[in-house]
Amino acid sequence: MSYQYLFKYIVIGDTGVGKSCLLLQFMDKRFQPVHDLTIGVEFGARMITLDKMPIKLQIWDTAGQESFRSITRAYYRNAACALLVYDITRRETFAHLTRWLNEARQNSHPNMVIMLIGNKCDLDHRRQVSYEEGAKFASENGLIFLETSARTATNVEEAFMRTAAQILENIKNNIFDVNNESHGVKAGHGVAVSKPTEEVKLQQNNANNSSSSGGGCC
Repeated sequence: MSYQYLFKYIVIGDTGVGKSCLLLQFMDKRFQPVHDLTIGVEFGARMITLDKMPIKLQIWDTAGQESFRSITRAYYRNAACALLVYDITRRETFAHLTRWLNEARQNSHPNMVIMLIGNKCDLDHRRQVSYEEGAKFASENGLIFLETSARTATNVEEAFMRTAAQILENIKNNIFDVNNESHGVKAGHGVAVSKPTEEVKLQQNNANNSSSSGGGCC
């Protein structure tokens, strides 16, 4: 499938916050209540349409475990956007955001678009982190902010479309250079299309998937 631009994404955050579930909901429009822990990095791709242009999103879903952090760091390079995810029902995942954000900014180019996502907003009765706390952290750190639910699909599409729109705006304003791979964007040879098309392609990058189970996410 031809595209006008290709945007590279990375999804980061603690284990069990729902990173893989968010990707599955965006890619395949379905929710998997029990999801194996990601081993290393998983990859997904989907075509979207912005300003009547076909744009391909390449999305790297990273493992949250400390043992895989060295692998994750390699994927910050050449990424146009990072989705930084925490679980609104687990305050410790919110407390770790500063560490994740510092790592992202240390290992990426300075203009990378970063969105903060408070996931599992369908579990409001178990909420430990208020919406206002998430919005304040985002404001103080120059991040875009949304709360989402991979279970109900609330704001999942919006998270990717909103960040993609910001990347496209950055290209138009010459903040991103499509000829510089470190910016995570690439020009293609797409033509305008009348409606979005999708390419659903999830594959495990690390073959040793059988060694973990039962991550659980929403």
